[in-house]
Amino acid sequence: MHAQGPLVLDLPRWLTDRLRGDVVLPERSDRMRLAIELARENVRQGTGGPFGAVVVDVASGRLLGAGVNRVVPLGFSCAHAEVMALGMAQLSAGTYDLGAPGQPDAELVTSVEPCVMCIGAALWSGVRSVVCGASEANAIAIGFDEGPKPADWAGELGARGIAVVCGVLGDEAAAVLTDYAASGGPIYNAGRP
Repeated sequence: MHAQGPLVLDLPRWLTDRLRGDVVLPERSDRMRLAIELARENVRQGTGGPFGAVVVDVASGRLLGAGVNRVVPLGFSCAHAEVMALGMAQLSAGTYDLGAPGQPDAELVTSVEPCVMCIGAALWSGVRSVVCGASEANAIAIGFDEGPKPADWAGELGARGIAVVCGVLGDEAAAVLTDYAASGGPIYNAGRP
């Protein structure tokens, strides 16, 4: 086996340009609007799938990280918006553990309920809460495979100290998914026999 180079999980230029400087999102609805805006712009720019996420300091609303889905452009199945946003927040914080002593309480805000992988990413990241827009059913309706999520995934996270709120601006977030499907955007899932 021979690697061809380093694995680089980069964000599109339009996103890094858009979020220069301090960004403060005081209300949960502001945070979700940004996640949805990022998802919509990711599709419009042709830089990935219809998913966006942000990580914020709950108390101040300060943006800690942001991400969009980059699976197809990067050729990497783990480059989901949530993973990208968590990674950017962790890089900024200088730690893999956003719940470490001295770190602010972090909240992951995602335009669509997380898939099975992103539930795990949230669990291991140290965030204190997860806020979701569109439902898993919205993603499945256009053909995405969300994996074998526990039926009570939100309860499972809650039992580990991670509060979950679903349905924040859900219709607006779901519209990004339906618009993406209507435009013929790729619905990517792992091939199975």
